[in-house]
Amino acid sequence: MKKTTFVALLLLSIQCFAEELTLSAQAIESEWASIYYKTPKNKQETAYDALLIKAERLADQFPNTAEPLFWQALVIATHAELQDGFTALKAIHKSRDLLLQAIKINPQTVNGSAYVTLGTLYYMVPSWPIAFGDAEKAEKMFQAALKINPNGIDANYFYGDFLLANNKAKEAQSYFEKALSAPSRKEQSFADSKLKDEVKLALANTKNRKINGVKNTFLSLFNSASLR
Repeated sequence: MKKTTFVALLLLSIQCFAEELTLSAQAIESEWASIYYKTPKNKQETAYDALLIKAERLADQFPNTAEPLFWQALVIATHAELQDGFTALKAIHKSRDLLLQAIKINPQTVNGSAYVTLGTLYYMVPSWPIAFGDAEKAEKMFQAALKINPNGIDANYFYGDFLLANNKAKEAQSYFEKALSAPSRKEQSFADSKLKDEVKLALANTKNRKINGVKNTFLSLFNSASLR
């Protein structure tokens, strides 16, 4: 076999490998979005169990590949919302470990979404000794995601949500606005449209907080003056 023929076959094999992985991952993403946004709560648990099996099979099919690990982590993390305390606690630790593993293999996994998901876990779960919640680590993860994908819907929305939770409404508003203006991804159009609905609500909430903050400041000043 000529060397050029061997190289061409090798490149074709790599391309087929990449296409199969991409299509399989997109199918999992589409099913996850359907479960998360469309499936009734009382049926989600069974649906997540079935989807996790598919994600695990994909990881077995493509070992040492970051993307299947990411989808496993995301399914486990969202499923944890439906589970009892102890089971959910084990699940979020498993999700964190899978995300760290995915990032170690490829820091740019799913265009920075691994960092976004990990950051969300760090800021939403309880801190030690219950779990591993850590606001400082969360912010680092979000900033890492934004370096990879500064215009991403998810990176800007979830970082904005983190800032809003930490009483930084003005800063949060700029990230929400950026998320709202970001183009939707063709392969994730349904999930992105739903996420943009959440962005709109968050943006309205941010503006309300700013207005309420001004009102509260005014009332504080008024009360202080009346007590003199």
